[in-house]
Amino acid sequence: MEISLVRHGESRLLENHKITFAEFNKWVEKYNVTGVFEQSTYPELTIEKVETANFVVTSDLERSIVSANLLNPNVKIFSDSVFREAEMPANLTIISKVKLKPTSWAVLLRLLWLSGYSNKCESLSQAKLRAKKATQQLISYANDHNSIVLVGHGYFNILIAKELKRMGWEGKSKANTKHWKCSTFSLQLTNQ
Repeated sequence: MEISLVRHGESRLLENHKITFAEFNKWVEKYNVTGVFEQSTYPELTIEKVETANFVVTSDLERSIVSANLLNPNVKIFSDSVFREAEMPANLTIISKVKLKPTSWAVLLRLLWLSGYSNKCESLSQAKLRAKKATQQLISYANDHNSIVLVGHGYFNILIAKELKRMGWEGKSKANTKHWKCSTFSLQLTNQ
């Protein structure tokens, strides 16, 4: 059995000027509904895995769905919110006047989140529980279809990869977090 994890393409949302935290929350809302840039070429391994997969699943966010369709326009996909990106804290009133670029906000918030701050969002432990559930779902799909692909998100794919490794699946210890890149995990079934 084989499960491949692909990170979605680069967002079409190009706004990168300094913004407040409140503006960043609105930026995230736009990011979640904006598609991705179509590329002239995609990584060969990613194309191969998506074209040969017996089942393709995505999160229910636009960038994952559009990415899967760009990688293989003929593929029928199944979308599920369990595969969404891990959330980031949504309330930082103590720094309401600070302005940072969206990428800087994302790094700061992810670091705070990893340190245990999860105001008004799913905590790291909750995200890990969701990743276990998502991994079980992927394994169920792999049991039914043998070869599957998840077109998902950078950090949540890392959590799923950790779960797959913990459960004895072979592959890199960490999912590739670059846009369009693929990390594949396999499990050899033994005949008893």
